[in-house]
Amino acid sequence: MKAKVRRQLRNCKRRIQRRLRKKQWPEQRRRFFRDRNIHYELGDKAHGLHCGGLGAFHLLVQRLGLADAIDRDLHLLKRHVPYFESDHVLNLTYNILAGGTCLQDLERLRNNETYLDVLGAQRIPDPTTAGDFLRRFDAADIDTLQRVLNHQRVQVWQQQPEAFLEHAILEADGTLVGTTGECKAGMDLSYNGVWGYHPLLVSLANTQEPLFLVNRSASRPSYEGAADYLDRAAALCRQAGFRRISFRGDTDFTQAAHLDRWDQEGIGFVFGLDAQPNLVRIAQQLPERVWRELPRLPRHEVATTPRHRAYALQPA
Repeated sequence: MKAKVRRQLRNCKRRIQRRLRKKQWPEQRRRFFRDRNIHYELGDKAHGLHCGGLGAFHLLVQRLGLADAIDRDLHLLKRHVPYFESDHVLNLTYNILAGGTCLQDLERLRNNETYLDVLGAQRIPDPTTAGDFLRRFDAADIDTLQRVLNHQRVQVWQQQPEAFLEHAILEADGTLVGTTGECKAGMDLSYNGVWGYHPLLVSLANTQEPLFLVNRSASRPSYEGAADYLDRAAALCRQAGFRRISFRGDTDFTQAAHLDRWDQEGIGFVFGLDAQPNLVRIAQQLPERVWRELPRLPRHEVATTPRHRAYALQPA
């Protein structure tokens, strides 16, 4: 950062601190939000962008070689006229980073000259072109894209401090996602009467990074396919160099057929168990010495001290 810019930022911070300093205010006769005109200036040399941090993400993509990896392994377009697979994937990703919630928001970005200049792109795909690209995916292509992303993710993990690689906690969970569409493929009725999907998510709980996301109809059970993706996530963590790996999930993810194998592979796990009568009976027969109270941390840490009442109520 230039010394001039650093000085300007320091002076700006000093002015803000002065304006926000503690002060004993007298009663005011005028409101603070005054009636005044606002003047806008348009400069050719300086441009503002509403999505801060986009440049850092784009630089990370370059450093990791992510765009090259996507174009090398993901093949959905027979001809690149004019966009590549990585252009479409990054276009959809940056739309979310810029605050977009649907494909139609791409139209706003493709008309933003500063946004295009930041990406070094003459143009970006419009919503119709982006939708056509998404319809080209099948299950194998989605798996390929996730594999490419996770391969580059390992590079980021390996650059973290040693303490980061001490223990990987992999969490599996499913969530019901309702939809208002009436003819969407694969949707079904869930147990609580919601039409939609029931995707499986396997994530690294340490950083809340989604590693694998599998879409399923809403009528499918939570645990379906979870063991396979937990194994794949564990292999990914071993490749990165994590020294300990643990699985975590609720009662639906207690994979009884795999617990012994995971234990032999040195993988720890914490799964809930339904209180079946035979399990309750086994637990009650255990000696007291094997029990240990589970301390639960408070949801909120109280930073203040309790106050005493200024007076006591007198009985009537």
